Amino acid sequence: MDYNDFVNKFDPMTCVISVESKGDGTYGEIRIVTGNAPYIASIESPNEDVPSMLTNKFVPNRLYQKYFPKDLNFENFCYRCAVGKEPLHAYVHPERYDFWFNLYMIPLGSEGDLHYCTYTQIVSQQADTEQMSNISNATATDVLNTCIKLRGTKDFRNTMEEVISDIRKMCDAELCVVLLTDTVERTCEVLCESRSEDTRLESVRNLIDDSFIDLTDTWMDTIGGSNCLIVKNRSDMDYVRENNPQWYRSLLEKQVESIVLFPLKSGNEILGYIWATNFKNENTVKIKETLELTTFFIASEISNHMLLERLKILSSIDMLTGVYNRNEMNNRIDALREPDTNVIYKFGIVFADLNGLKRVNDTEGHNAGDLLLKNGALVLENAFVGHDVYRAGGDEFMVFVTDTSEEELARLCESAKENAGKFSNVSFAIGYCYAEDSTNIVDVLKTADERMYKDKDEYYKNHPELKR
Repeated sequence: MDYNDFVNKFDPMTCVISVESKGDGTYGEIRIVTGNAPYIASIESPNEDVPSMLTNKFVPNRLYQKYFPKDLNFENFCYRCAVGKEPLHAYVHPERYDFWFNLYMIPLGSEGDLHYCTYTQIVSQQADTEQMSNISNATATDVLNTCIKLRGTKDFRNTMEEVISDIRKMCDAELCVVLLTDTVERTCEVLCESRSEDTRLESVRNLIDDSFIDLTDTWMDTIGGSNCLIVKNRSDMDYVRENNPQWYRSLLEKQVESIVLFPLKSGNEILGYIWATNFKNENTVKIKETLELTTFFIASEISNHMLLERLKILSSIDMLTGVYNRNEMNNRIDALREPDTNVIYKFGIVFADLNGLKRVNDTEGHNAGDLLLKNGALVLENAFVGHDVYRAGGDEFMVFVTDTSEEELARLCESAKENAGKFSNVSFAIGYCYAEDSTNIVDVLKTADERMYKDKDEYYKNHPELKR
């Protein structure tokens, strides 16, 4: 067939693609046989309205990798259309380009082990929401249910556990995970995970260690500029072996036979990844369609949740010392004063005042005073491990000690004073009060405060030269 004459009957950018099939169900070379005038012009005379290619010269029947990098998603589409004779449509945003692609593929004839299809692309720099929502009714219903759950939740993490379980069941996969990554702090954590009852796959939570973030750093390169990575057969796994041998060995060791991996992004920031593993090959299209749109909403909700968490930290943490601030202290005390609040038993209040802060500020400057406050907070955190430390204001701290005894409380306070001695200028006046329950919280606070000032007076009586 004369594909040159045929392809020029198309108005949008269109080319004809050939796919070499092999007897074992895999494929070989994928070539761009010919293209119409707009398609060839997009390569040889590109402008700002089309993505740039690896070359500016079109050569008929050339391997597609000569024009843009190897892409497993593109290859999968070509195979399904040319060999499987399946008409296809997709609306995608590959990470390597700042463009959205509206793609149409139509199967053509076959000549021996060569199979042909058309590839038509309409390119735009802005997303078309109508095209994004052009999905099957079943997928639309599943995605809508996910959105409703996420928007209506008051417990984000528990709801995400429900959502990931739903997604795993939609994909009919053995395992589905959302992993959050922090490339600045070099940490990662499993936000949610769902495993089938009969899976051999180990929980990803058991696999996370200090080096796991290094492995995740390699994933975007393996995705290779596409919007996701799909590994569904031996040929795809060979691609991973060639491009990321470290991850390939890990996948084999953990008995992963297939995986669909999507990055979760907010703007240009990678929040983490979502993936499904060990699924039936025939479900690949459904899984990609489901995750492609679901990740859009999940990433948005994760970003919002992380923003709220940061705002909460900013509103509750003293930025200089890293302990809780006065606002958080007042909230806790006010809550205990409410008549319907659950009573706390066997607790203690500790007030600790840094001796000599004003003198340090006056003689050595406020930077030295700030360092003194930081060291003081560190001493208290190390002495009262597992208990909440608050900066009440200025040079004063409060510690809320739970599930303790009067003897233990006294020991902790003595430990704080001993630890302070490890610093040349850190010294505390400390007052504490133990109570069997929190019904008289105001009296407990008052007693601890009075004892702290008594200790402070005693300190300056013994060190009058330090009183300023």
